[in-house]
Amino acid sequence: MFERTPMIAGNWKMNLSLDEAVALAQTIGSGIGDTSKVEVLVAPPFTHLAAVRGAIDESRIFLAAQNMHWEMSGAYTGEISGRMLQQSGCTHVILGHSERRTLFGETSEVVNLKVKAASFLGLIPIVCVGETLEEREAERTFDVIKEQLDLSLDNFKADQMMPTTTILAYEPVWAIGTGKTASPEQAEEVHQFIRQWIENTFNTGTASQVRILYGGSVKPDNVKTLMTEPDIDGALVGGASLKGDSFVSLVRYREA
Repeated sequence: MFERTPMIAGNWKMNLSLDEAVALAQTIGSGIGDTSKVEVLVAPPFTHLAAVRGAIDESRIFLAAQNMHWEMSGAYTGEISGRMLQQSGCTHVILGHSERRTLFGETSEVVNLKVKAASFLGLIPIVCVGETLEEREAERTFDVIKEQLDLSLDNFKADQMMPTTTILAYEPVWAIGTGKTASPEQAEEVHQFIRQWIENTFNTGTASQVRILYGGSVKPDNVKTLMTEPDIDGALVGGASLKGDSFVSLVRYREA
């Protein structure tokens, strides 16, 4: 069985001043210790990317953006291209986050355009999927997840190939910023479904290598039980990533 390296990713959203972001990056860098067994990633706001890149320069921390446009350049006021992200030092980009989908009306078709552009440039996409509380209560979770995967990764399907560096993230919308967390069993059930979708759509080898993160009120006191599940390969963390001590605890979950 292919051994997937866990990833703990911090999505800082629209938080922190520039000085606070740099200080947090430095705290994380000095606190995580040997990260050879866990990959660490932070996703600051656009305006902080270059400064955070400088702050983590000596540590093994990956830098991600929280979004991007699918065009390389052009008359898209207020948007940021993938090339700009690369010039700021990014290696990854979060795409299709539930807040982008629900608050800003991003469709899975739009996410697919962004995934295609990111992959073309060599940026690693972290593609998010997840159901709302209403959809879960209506027992539509798997239908919703399948539709989001089918449409958000349609370009990969057309090519009949999904880069194994691609990262997927399951974030139940009902558990983001609410304090609610899917039980390890609930999360694993969906992660297992996603991995089966990868195998059915592409092949067993791809399914065994692609990492699937869980996002939804992950904290130091629940991360270890989540990470014991076989198909959960890490966490996409919101609030708990804004404090150095809590994020470092997540990265060092094995020591708890």
